[in-house]
Amino acid sequence: MRKRVAILGSTGSIGTQALDVIARYPDRFEVVGLAAGRNTDLLAEQVTRFKTRIATSAADGAEGLMRVAIESDPDILLAATDGAVAFDAVFAAVERGIDIAVANKELIVAAGELLVDAAKRGGAKLLPVDSEHSAIFQCLVGEAPESVAGIVLTASGGPFRLTPREEMERATVAEALNHPTWRMGTKNTIDSATMMNKGLEAIEASRLFDLPAEKVHIAVHPQSIAHGFVLFTDGSVKGQLAYPDMRLPIGYALAYPDRLPDRALVADAMADLGAKPGSLDLRYDFERPDPERFPCLRLAYEAMALGGTVPAVLSAANEVAVEAFVEGRIAFGDIARIIEASMARVASGESTLAGVRAADREARRTAAQLVKEKVTSSC
Repeated sequence: MRKRVAILGSTGSIGTQALDVIARYPDRFEVVGLAAGRNTDLLAEQVTRFKTRIATSAADGAEGLMRVAIESDPDILLAATDGAVAFDAVFAAVERGIDIAVANKELIVAAGELLVDAAKRGGAKLLPVDSEHSAIFQCLVGEAPESVAGIVLTASGGPFRLTPREEMERATVAEALNHPTWRMGTKNTIDSATMMNKGLEAIEASRLFDLPAEKVHIAVHPQSIAHGFVLFTDGSVKGQLAYPDMRLPIGYALAYPDRLPDRALVADAMADLGAKPGSLDLRYDFERPDPERFPCLRLAYEAMALGGTVPAVLSAANEVAVEAFVEGRIAFGDIARIIEASMARVASGESTLAGVRAADREARRTAAQLVKEKVTSSC
């Protein structure tokens, strides 16, 4: 039988790549629900192509997301929206035992502990889509949790890996979006430029794999071939390497526990690894990230250590600051400053879904005010 798939965020970067994967395996997958943002023209094309029965857009609000997540009766729900807009729909699906392919950083950062607990109660699987978390997940298959000594998430370093901090402060939107390796949406690409993406991923990993902050490490790896490593208590290290194409971790999550046969990705991987008859060239670079040039990474680890609803504040303030930067209202260097000020002003609340929602709202209000103050002072 074909696996029934519903997608929240079908017209975004992850959503469209997921549909590319699904289209290549019509005998394995059926698209039963699609929720998009405001790109209704593309949504209409997707509905026609995949003969989808339930489809909604931003105009349908939270009710539309819920319809796709629940009424479409999926076997697996791909959560690929940005921000907190789909929290209720994802929690409702998890509580009904529907597996979740997680591609929403904010969801796990803000409410990861709650979602993991809900998945355990509902019998749902949480399957990571981020390449780094997928790598760790793959390395942990068949391993005892108590045998894990630590994990390493790799980072490309983004477009400013070698850029002095003074230059980064004045970086343009076009420069920040010029990612050297990955094809991602605007929000994730800017997060890569600030390295907030890696900070959010560190918090995600802590939640998904039940690890304290001191066991979650970051290594800059500009080739983006090695996606993650697990260090075990006996000194052994497992790593997952693959060509940098998001369709691979997307396909792994959708097909789990199977692997999809993909000759094109295999060919790309072998070519990128420099494979020749009888030889394999594996010369790659690894560096420590610089928290002075990338303060967002430091702020993420601080939020992880503080716990409570502080990670939700971090995530929400970052979303507001990134939007303001993309719109040209603040400078690139202001992103971290607005996040740090928001964390200082918004008190941590209870680790409940209501507490997370309240922290998210207050952080957005505070960050928006900080942006307004910054704009006013620069006029």
